[in-house]
Amino acid sequence: MTIRNWIKFFSMCMLIGGVVTGVAGIIIRWNFFSSYLAAGEIVEFFAAFVWMIFLGFTMSVIAQAGFFAYLTIHQIGVGVFKTLTLWNWVQVLLMIVVVGDLIIFRFAPVAESAKDWLFYGGLLIFLISSAIATAIKKVQLTGKKHILISSMFFMIVITCLEWIIPLMGRKGNIDTYVALLLFPLIAVNAYQLLALPKYNQKSNEDRKKLDERKKTRNQKNVGK
Repeated sequence: MTIRNWIKFFSMCMLIGGVVTGVAGIIIRWNFFSSYLAAGEIVEFFAAFVWMIFLGFTMSVIAQAGFFAYLTIHQIGVGVFKTLTLWNWVQVLLMIVVVGDLIIFRFAPVAESAKDWLFYGGLLIFLISSAIATAIKKVQLTGKKHILISSMFFMIVITCLEWIIPLMGRKGNIDTYVALLLFPLIAVNAYQLLALPKYNQKSNEDRKKLDERKKTRNQKNVGK
């Protein structure tokens, strides 16, 4: 990917992370934001909203780091297990392990009521359904059925690793941030997975145009 297209890719991911977190923050933490509106503290309201956007920027950077780490892991996995089929089975196993870890070691210790289980279960269903939908869309865009498992692996396993910081919290209104920070991670990761080929293609086209311009200049210089 060229530097120019990487900047566009990075900026779009940042924008998605900021907007999604800002909107989700107002919805999930409406009681917090509404108190500012009720008191007529408009400046404080916008300050809190901007803070949410910057939180989304942070999650976007984490998501992008996770994505490029995954690209490396995927290549290593294919190399170690020799065949894509075997590597896909390993990825399926890892997805099962990670989901089990979420339920047993992250959700169960803090879920004290049916309402808590409904909350965490809803987040898990949202994560898995988003992963399936994104993976199916990826297959439709590329026409390559074998990338279904790899796409789901990225959307589930890597997203959970990026999500680990709020999941490890145990105090205060941590559940709010557990829910809030999941949305930008899923949104940015889905965008990265689906949009990266477009940026790579555009980079290849830009390189060809650059090579053609260099060739034309060289021909003109030779003619002189």
